[in-house]
Amino acid sequence: MIDANPVLNMGIFGVFVLITLFIVYRVSSVDSAPDYFAAGGRFTGAQNGIALSGDFLSAASFLGIAGAIAVHGYDGFLYSVGFLVGWLVNLLLIAELLRNTGRFTMGDVLSFRMRQRPVRAAAAVSTLVISAVYMIAQMAGAGSLVALLLDVRSSSGQALVIAVVGLVMVVYVLVGGMKGTTWVQIIKAAMLILCAAMMTVFLLGKFGYSLTSLLQQAADKNPLGDRIFAPGAKYGENELTKLDFVSLSLALVLGVAGLPHVLMRFYTVPNAFQARRSVVWATCTMAVFYLCTLVIGYGAGAVNGTETILAAPGGENSAAPLLAFRIGGTVLLGVVAAIAFATILAVVSGLTLTASASFAHDFYANVVKRAKTDPISEVRVARLTALVIGVASILGGILVNGQNIAFLVALAFAFAASANLSTLLFSLFWRRFNTRGTLWGIYGGLGSCLVLVIFSPVVSGSPDSVLPGVDFAWFPLSNPGIVSIPISFLCGYLGTLLGGRVSPERTAEMEVRSLTGIGSS
Repeated sequence: MIDANPVLNMGIFGVFVLITLFIVYRVSSVDSAPDYFAAGGRFTGAQNGIALSGDFLSAASFLGIAGAIAVHGYDGFLYSVGFLVGWLVNLLLIAELLRNTGRFTMGDVLSFRMRQRPVRAAAAVSTLVISAVYMIAQMAGAGSLVALLLDVRSSSGQALVIAVVGLVMVVYVLVGGMKGTTWVQIIKAAMLILCAAMMTVFLLGKFGYSLTSLLQQAADKNPLGDRIFAPGAKYGENELTKLDFVSLSLALVLGVAGLPHVLMRFYTVPNAFQARRSVVWATCTMAVFYLCTLVIGYGAGAVNGTETILAAPGGENSAAPLLAFRIGGTVLLGVVAAIAFATILAVVSGLTLTASASFAHDFYANVVKRAKTDPISEVRVARLTALVIGVASILGGILVNGQNIAFLVALAFAFAASANLSTLLFSLFWRRFNTRGTLWGIYGGLGSCLVLVIFSPVVSGSPDSVLPGVDFAWFPLSNPGIVSIPISFLCGYLGTLLGGRVSPERTAEMEVRSLTGIGSS
């Protein structure tokens, strides 16, 4: 256990919270729905790109991946590869089209040429489920981090910290809306990347700036030895684990384009050109960060050893904070802890805003009120929804506290790829795609993914399960993407064949708007 200074750690975090709350208050402008949901579309591509990286670089990226690399080696770095490739493959393909077609949420795109009420309801359900799974992972990260920093081993103490993080996050959303949340993301992203670069330099300096020496010591202190430099240390034990790896890779690569909180950020820029610039900025920023995590992960194993990391409160998630303490003492640990807390806080704020916006805009305004509501009521419902979502994510985070964060986030990616990717691609590129295909694609992918997760080793049947004391698992894979993603595409295809035809006028309008931006807000 590290000899940390709780007062310093919490003090640095408190300063960050106070500064960002002041900024959120100063920049807040939430008098209208466009301001609250999309910041009025006034951010530049560079600003939004950095905010996108802040939204995407979650506790899974900072704590989970570093721990996975320290313990499992190359197989842990595959999370970074999957996240980054997902941006290159998917978002560069759909970013401009999405920005031209929608206004606030993913539901705007999916319902453009379909029957509004059922499609918007399905989009809202999908957004709420995916955001909830993602937020639960972040809350679990908060519990793991405080367990290490304050040596809080009791479940009640960690639950209290998760609750505090959840409450602060709700304040960000209620006060600042999208504009305030975006500035929090920008600040947090800059701090996170600076911290990762600083730790990388300090760490290499400890080994005489010899990456070879660092890697060799990492192998010496890991029971796997030199196997940590090759694929298969975690996912190569047998054919089943190899199949699980393929499923995980599909979820990571294809899930990025289905994440609602990422897609919603494209509406904060004024046009499609700035949306594409956002992706370029975000991709370059994250590439630098993930290269740093490779050094940090192996360095954590080299400095502390695998056994020390696994024995610490928080397990794998403690690798980066433990490393910070060893190379920079209490001060660097305090900085890393504050940035890790800020990372969790900023990401869950963006997720909460997205989920509440989808419920208020897609479900309340267009399903319940049949598009006959005023923007003020819409914003008020979004704020009330944010409170409910905050409480739900706190409870979920307490339930899964102690699980590897990167692994939990990978499940959120599986849900996103299963529920949203097929319907987005079909809506944008298949003229025949119709309402029934949309509903079958969303509910088929979401439902199959949920069922497979519930009856997988994630929930029961193994010592690492959420419910280790029971066993009702019959699906052998930990990530269901390899099954649920094809089911979603198949359901969307079959539903379209069995459904009626869509309006050719709306189809033509959507095609022109998505490609040219003519008529977009």
